[in-house]
Amino acid sequence: MTIPARIAAFRANGADRYGVVTDDGVVDLTPDYGARFAGLKEVIEAGALEELVSAAEGRAPAFREEDVDYLIPLANPEKIICIGVNFPDRNAEYKDGSKEAGRPSMFIRFPRSFTGHGQNLVRPPESEQLDYEGEVVIVIGKAGRRIAREDAYDHIAALSLCNEGTIRDWVRHAKFNVTQGKNWDRTGAIGPWLVPFREAAQLDDIRLETRVNGEVRQQDRTGRMMYDFRYIVNYISTYTTLVPGDVIVCGTPTGAGARFDPPIWLKPGDVIEVEAEGIGVLRNGVEDECL
Repeated sequence: MTIPARIAAFRANGADRYGVVTDDGVVDLTPDYGARFAGLKEVIEAGALEELVSAAEGRAPAFREEDVDYLIPLANPEKIICIGVNFPDRNAEYKDGSKEAGRPSMFIRFPRSFTGHGQNLVRPPESEQLDYEGEVVIVIGKAGRRIAREDAYDHIAALSLCNEGTIRDWVRHAKFNVTQGKNWDRTGAIGPWLVPFREAAQLDDIRLETRVNGEVRQQDRTGRMMYDFRYIVNYISTYTTLVPGDVIVCGTPTGAGARFDPPIWLKPGDVIEVEAEGIGVLRNGVEDECL
């Protein structure tokens, strides 16, 4: 499956910018659109992703890809909502091994807990248990409350990828609370870019894979998700209004480092790649936090 378009937020020449990534480099659209849209959230709010794609056609890149620093695509979403335990084999890892509740678990992450494509995840000195979780991201493009399943895809503007990095021992600091382990600064990543959502085939049954130092650790297909993308939009919008720019991280397959015996935690020098058909590859290294 080819990638239809790649719209990225990035830093170059000391300034934050956005544009379209091509095979030849990055077309900077900030000079033309910056006064109208401060960032990609504002582009999504205006329904203008496709306008950016069209504006980049036939234009020469302003930067080589290796000369830009990728940022998380949406720096200031109102909400980043993460779905937990959403693949059958992942669910079986837990002691109850059940889906009795019939509802997904979920939690909130802060934008500061993520970094961009090509940047290092940061392992804090308080714990060596930095782990990876490769996931598909959906970005809301049209606001809604109590969105019907059959209408859910009409509310999605774009797709991206996430390494939903976790400090494992800190998710166990309380009985029913994972917030502490999920929100350390720069322990996860989102990117590399946004891919406009145009058809159901981009989501319904795509391959999702995570590799660490080239070794496949996680692999599954979204068609096997316990709670599919339509359901996720429907369920979340029942209790809160989804607005343009909201980010939903949709769950990871089995194979995280915590599940090895003994566990295999991420360490400085490791390279993690999260790949999904039609979206791309999110790649990050690891470094220790400098105090």
